[in-house]
Amino acid sequence: MEHLKYFVLFFRTLYDPTSFASPSEVLSYFVSSIEVWINFGQSSKGWSKFGQSSKVWPEFGPVRHYSTTNQRLGNKMGDKENKTDNKRKLKSESEDCYPTAKKTKSSDSGEEHADFASKIKTTRLAVCKNVAEFKFNKKRVRVLTKAKDFSEDSNGVLYWMSRDQRVQDNWAFLYAQRLAMKLEVPLHVCFCLVPKFLEATIRHYGFMLNGLKEVEQECTELDISFHLLIGHAKDVLPGFVKDKSIGGVVTDFCPLRVPNKWVKDVAEILPKDVPLCQVDAHNIVPCWEASPKLEYGARTIRNKIHNQLSGYLTEFPPVCKHPHKSKTKSKAVDWKSAFDSLEVDKSVGEVSWATPGSKAGINMLESFCKERLKYFSADRNNPNKTALSNLSPWIHFGQLSVQRCILMVRQYRSRCKEGVDAYIEEAIIRRELSDNFCFYNENYDSIEGAYDWAKTTLKLHASDKRKYVYTREQLEQGKTHDDLWNAAQIQMVKEGKMHGFLRMYWAKKILEWTPSPTVALETAIYLNDRYSLDGRDPNGYVGCMWSICGIHDQGWKEREIFGKIRYMNYEGCKRKFDVAAFVRKYRK
Repeated sequence: MEHLKYFVLFFRTLYDPTSFASPSEVLSYFVSSIEVWINFGQSSKGWSKFGQSSKVWPEFGPVRHYSTTNQRLGNKMGDKENKTDNKRKLKSESEDCYPTAKKTKSSDSGEEHADFASKIKTTRLAVCKNVAEFKFNKKRVRVLTKAKDFSEDSNGVLYWMSRDQRVQDNWAFLYAQRLAMKLEVPLHVCFCLVPKFLEATIRHYGFMLNGLKEVEQECTELDISFHLLIGHAKDVLPGFVKDKSIGGVVTDFCPLRVPNKWVKDVAEILPKDVPLCQVDAHNIVPCWEASPKLEYGARTIRNKIHNQLSGYLTEFPPVCKHPHKSKTKSKAVDWKSAFDSLEVDKSVGEVSWATPGSKAGINMLESFCKERLKYFSADRNNPNKTALSNLSPWIHFGQLSVQRCILMVRQYRSRCKEGVDAYIEEAIIRRELSDNFCFYNENYDSIEGAYDWAKTTLKLHASDKRKYVYTREQLEQGKTHDDLWNAAQIQMVKEGKMHGFLRMYWAKKILEWTPSPTVALETAIYLNDRYSLDGRDPNGYVGCMWSICGIHDQGWKEREIFGKIRYMNYEGCKRKFDVAAFVRKYRK
């Protein structure tokens, strides 16, 4: 009874509040289910004929999808000529926007269908041909300057890429192209490379710059000029805007202190008639729309986000080949000079398990969906199990969109509902809660940013006697009495990542083994930012603040050193997983 699944999808979207289906999707499920019955009844070959006459649509397999943008419900469902024309049109548009899609054979049905990455490209084109035809949600955008309108007499629009380092699935990039197409001017993209950033090392800069090489290549294929500007934005961006006669600037959003200052500095120094717009391309619900204030915890922000998801969790239109070329061809980036300009520690080497770039990020997403998602709910807190998404490096550097991750992951709900729900909680609610904390709390990396009850209890127990006290150097080298802690530290140093469950234990032990809560927090942030590929991130700061300062948590039974901060110990870890097995893996 394969044909019943479309009715199931339709009714599930009506009654399952976690499905996040928009009204158009609900209607699409219903239309698809009706059409399935019609085709099944008309065809002597049943589903085989229907599968050949319909395009592949992710989540549903071979069915027609009706979009309010490029297909109308009034079309004749049985019009074979229209279907052929639409198929040819889709193929032509795909060739304009993307390289030829690779085809694979389905191991389940033997039918030929697009591979994972090509499915994503197909879904974008099914929305519309380009962003000019797309109804863009203006709530994603805020104007940061007194100048509001982009000049019609300009020679270009600039997307100042910063946090979100990708071309496709990028609302900031899409908004910039939309404006450039409306004004019929070239689109420029620039990235401002600073010589150093917090505790970032060559491990982080290498991952970032190699990802940006892919951005440059894709921009070139789409007739969009990419520029790597060496220096701080306030020093190099205004001159670029003037030289290129840019009519307005679009940038992405980051809640952290230093990137925020970059944006404020540029807003103040840009010509008075050049507007600067900011688009939150990292969160699904823009940070300033999700909540206007600092939220206490997941329970206070969850409904605020869920209630707005239907307006934001939509499919992306494609960034297409830009119709208005720049009169002057941009020079190819000198990547060697870019690397030579860095003033970072090169003793922390790059890692081999994570390949930079959006393509590699999509590949990792595919492996998560197909191999690990089914174990995610039950085994994500077991460091010995392969159940985590491993997507954080690509998400941190903006090489992969969280919204894309959710759009793909939720297609597996019928096979692993618990895993999908658990991932959605972490990727949407917990992650956007971290951005909320850093955006509305300027002391997001300080004891001063903790709740009053936590500051009080930490102060009362700051002078409690510690059985073990280690220096930063001893901790960095994994030279403590605790073999589990040492193994977790070694994992982070070698691989640029630490298992999520162990991050909590790791940070809480730093509180227990350093002279004061202030030293503990500084040490945890330093080590995480220096070694983790996803360091210097709202999630990292909130993780350290949760472990050491009780952020987004509550008071627990009072004990020495920790006060009312949640406690974790070695014996508790032994009850959850095979500690000895993990230690053996990372023993020096």
